[in-house]
Amino acid sequence: MQRIASTNPAGSISKISPSCIGVTQAWCSLRSSASSSSLLHAAEAENRFVSRRLLLSRGLRAFADGYVSLLLPIYLLSLGLSPFHVGVLATATLLGSGVLTLGVGFYAHRFKYRTLLLAAAALTVATGVGFATITDFWPLLCIALVGTANPSRGDASVFLPLEHAVLSGHVDDAERTAAFARYSLVGSLVGAFGSLAAGAPDLLVAKAGVDPKGALQAMFFLYAAIGASAALVYTTLPKEGHAARRRAAPLKKSKSMVYKLAALFSLDAFSGGLILDSMVVLWLYQKFELSTAVAGTIFLWAGILSAISYPIAVRIARRFGLVNTMVFTHMPSSAFLILVPFMPTLGWAIAMLLARSALSQMDVPTRTSYVMAIVPPEERPAAASVTTVPRTLASAAGPLVAGYLLAISSFGVPLIVAGCLKITYDFMLLFTCRNVKPPEELT
Repeated sequence: MQRIASTNPAGSISKISPSCIGVTQAWCSLRSSASSSSLLHAAEAENRFVSRRLLLSRGLRAFADGYVSLLLPIYLLSLGLSPFHVGVLATATLLGSGVLTLGVGFYAHRFKYRTLLLAAAALTVATGVGFATITDFWPLLCIALVGTANPSRGDASVFLPLEHAVLSGHVDDAERTAAFARYSLVGSLVGAFGSLAAGAPDLLVAKAGVDPKGALQAMFFLYAAIGASAALVYTTLPKEGHAARRRAAPLKKSKSMVYKLAALFSLDAFSGGLILDSMVVLWLYQKFELSTAVAGTIFLWAGILSAISYPIAVRIARRFGLVNTMVFTHMPSSAFLILVPFMPTLGWAIAMLLARSALSQMDVPTRTSYVMAIVPPEERPAAASVTTVPRTLASAAGPLVAGYLLAISSFGVPLIVAGCLKITYDFMLLFTCRNVKPPEELT
């Protein structure tokens, strides 16, 4: 028998056979491979878990925003406020969200995302209770400024940069656009059913004999309850360690491009502010005496069409690129918007609005994916905030202008102006970004 090892008088090993060394190395390699595979599976499982939780929270908030955006102007009018005051309050909600989101962009790297999301959910609860219990203009203005009420089904709140940063950190480049498409799809689809819930006050009045104002106030209490539910979802997110927090940083390498995008997005946002859901409902209410139930049905189908467009946008982007997808789906949607005020009947006006909805949101997941792609990972929270805040602040002026224009005439001038500005934005975006490619388009 071959001796494997011999020892000296002190008992130390003096010789080990090559075959034993090979077995040991193979065993160590196997253990290392198994350990790496286990860590990889654990990371993938955590990524899936976080993505699903973010989709759930997005759905909850979208449902609440879906009906609040439609009921807010009706509720404020029932309190005796004028269309101009409705525009002022809608502007205040956007201004407040913009300032809060800007603060998050500058200071998010000092706090855990989970903590900030929980704080934002608590603010949602306070906002719902405030709108449900306070009826005077000036206190409502204060609540609008510091709260999370959203006059549009689109996400224009402090949650946006936080959830975008978390989501982009849990997907790779190849799946990033698809992940944001799913995120947007959930928001749009659930928001559409939230729009349908705007008819609930009419049912409460007709079936249960509830006072109309009381029925509207009940929906704001529901808004608060949904905020509490979102907080419960955020408590299940994994806690980030110190290393994760250090990865977040202010803008440096990408500052110039991000600022250019912020300026362009601001133009688009201002035009979008002219046609917030609340303002479109106000116009339809003025011109066609539209009921909240019918408005809810219209925006339900608008949301469904928008949701269907998101996975289509992913396929188009993979073939033609993110920037081309943003521009050449946005232009025809703006043309449909310009045509709306010229339609002779409510049916034709609705048809143009729905045609626009089928195209207008294709730029949402592609735009988000593009911003997250062209900046370093550590600058993503700041980039998301810097591109979101100017949008929010610019859109804040829109309802004020739209409210003034609608107080003068019910023709629908805000829709025409918005469509023209959006087409201008598309040309400028194409010129600015045509040579700046995301990583997946460079190969």
